[in-house]
Amino acid sequence: MNVTSIRRENTVSPIANALLNAMFLLLALACVLPVLLVVIVSFTHNDALVNDGYRFFPTKLSWIAYESLFKDYSTLARAYVISIGITVVGTGLSVILMALYAYPISRQDYPFRKFFTFFLFFTMLFNGGVVSKYIVFTQALGLLDSYSALLLPLLIIPFNVIIMRTFFQATIHPALIESARIDGAGEFRIFFRIVLPLSLPVLATMALLGTIVFWNDWFNSLLFIRTEEKYPLQYLMLRVLNDVQYLRSNVQLAAQNPELMSNLPDESLQMAFAVVCMGPILLVYPFFQKYFVKGLTVGAVKG
Repeated sequence: MNVTSIRRENTVSPIANALLNAMFLLLALACVLPVLLVVIVSFTHNDALVNDGYRFFPTKLSWIAYESLFKDYSTLARAYVISIGITVVGTGLSVILMALYAYPISRQDYPFRKFFTFFLFFTMLFNGGVVSKYIVFTQALGLLDSYSALLLPLLIIPFNVIIMRTFFQATIHPALIESARIDGAGEFRIFFRIVLPLSLPVLATMALLGTIVFWNDWFNSLLFIRTEEKYPLQYLMLRVLNDVQYLRSNVQLAAQNPELMSNLPDESLQMAFAVVCMGPILLVYPFFQKYFVKGLTVGAVKG
């Protein structure tokens, strides 16, 4: 059998190729169109949303959502800086701590490997709940109205640690560790000079997942933050939207200021906030994309 016949047998048929391209095109549109609709709705007037609903071609456009959003731009900018700081610091600490936890339990020669693996798995099944969490952070640790309360609960994610452990087991060969030991390297030097450089795919994947978790977190702010100057972006968005919904549901205010209430944005303001909040994630994702699939597939949990 010559090379030409082998190539012809392995070539996808034109019909199958067209079907695959159509399927991937539909999947791409399913990902892009909702984002595009969010952007369009953020520029849609409230009357058009009430009368026509969500449309890709609205009958009436308006900038009022963005005007309301950026009216107090200093508050929005401060919340942006706080969220970026928490996300950067939290993601960096989270990746390092999870790697420090996952690496020892991936080593067959570590005597307490089973205990700490069981302890990690146990926390995936059971937790103390919101009340005990609030008591520990506010009374035992004294972290009420502190940025540390936004960082500590999300630093260790058990499932991500298991993915990292499996990646280390599949990638870092014991012979490599032994050869480094023979050359006189200590455990910390082996970890930082050998293990981490060989684990960039899973580290980048965990960094991307950690970035999304810290950036989207609002519940911990609801529990622990009391000062308005310390509100992160997501919690600020929640407060503003709740205030707008309260104003729109206030019958007395609607009777006194019908024009104001008719122009007060609600759903368009939500979409404008979503557009503003999605920016950093869209900027961060391309830097981690080439590591993302490899980090998840190599570190997938095996039976």
